[in-house]
Amino acid sequence: AALAGVSPSTVSRTCKNNPSISTETKEKVRKAMIELGYEVNFQASNLASQYSRTIGIILPASAREVYENAFYLEAIRGISHYCNQRQYMSTVVTGQDEDEILKAIQSMSRSGKVDGFIVLYSRKDDPIIDYLFSEGLLYILIGKATQYTNQTIYIDNDNLLAGREAAEYLYQLGHRRIAYLGSDSSLMFSAGYQLALASHQLPVRPEYCVEVKNVSENNEEAIRGLLMQKDRPTAILVSDDILAVSLERVCLENHLAIPEDLSIISFNNSLFARLTSPQLTSIDIGAGQLGSEAASQIINHIENPNLLATKIIVPHHLIERDSCCKI
Repeated sequence: AALAGVSPSTVSRTCKNNPSISTETKEKVRKAMIELGYEVNFQASNLASQYSRTIGIILPASAREVYENAFYLEAIRGISHYCNQRQYMSTVVTGQDEDEILKAIQSMSRSGKVDGFIVLYSRKDDPIIDYLFSEGLLYILIGKATQYTNQTIYIDNDNLLAGREAAEYLYQLGHRRIAYLGSDSSLMFSAGYQLALASHQLPVRPEYCVEVKNVSENNEEAIRGLLMQKDRPTAILVSDDILAVSLERVCLENHLAIPEDLSIISFNNSLFARLTSPQLTSIDIGAGQLGSEAASQIINHIENPNLLATKIIVPHHLIERDSCCKI
C-alpha cells in the first residue's frame, strides 16, 4: 500500500479484483506487489475479515448544526441498530471542517480499521466523496448522488415527489398564496413545490421563495421578510422541522396565529414537530429506515464485493397535526 501510494483497503479490494477500483489503480497496486514479491494469503485474509467489522459514519462538517439535527441522530440510530444485529461496529466521523474529516478518514482507511463508510449527506463537488472514490474505498450515500452517479450506492427519498405532495396538500386546503422556506441543501423539496404550483397554473413568486444557509442559525430576519409582505402568504412549506420552529416563533412575535393566519407544513417529523404548539403537520422521510437500509447495503457489499451499485428509495408519508387548516 505504501509503495503504491494507496490505502490497505484499496490493496485488499484489488486482490479481490473489485470493480470499484479503477484499472489504473489496480495496475499500480499489482506493479508494487510484483516489485515486493507479495503474494495474497487468502486464508489469513478470510480470517481477518471475520474480525475487521467496522463501518464509519460520516457527518457533514459543522461546529454545531449536525449535533442539533434530529435527522442525523435518527439515521445513526437506524445504522447502529442494524449493525448490532449483524455484529458490526460503527464509528462516527465528523469535524469542524472538511480537512479535519478527511484526515480522520485517511487515518482510518490507511490503518485498515474500517471496512466502508456511510455518508449521511449528499452535496455537489464534495472533496470527501472525491477522496473516497479515488481511493477505491467502499462508501454509501444517504441522499441522491451528484458525483460518480453510476458507480455510487445511495439510499434516498423521492424528495421531488415529497415536495410536490406537501404543496398539493396545502392547495387542497384552499391555499393559493403558498410560500417555500428552506435550506440550500434541500433543492428537491423546492423543485417539487414549484412543480405543484405549475400544475395548478399558479405563479412561482420569487419573493415567496426564501432559502437560508443553515436551518439552525438565526434566520429570523429572512423569515420576517417573508411574513411582512403586503400580500403575505397564507401557507408555507418548510424544508425542516427546526426551521419551522423558528417560523412559529416569529409568527408568535408578530401576533400571527397558526393555523388561522398561516398554515405550516414541514419535513422530517422529528421531535421538534411534536413539541411545538401547535404541533406541526410534517412529512416523515423515514430517517431511521434510511439509516438501516444504508447499513444493510454496505454490509452486503462488504461481504459480496462484486455486487453492482444499487439505488434504493425509501417511502415518505404525511403526518397530519394542527399547523394546517382550510381557508
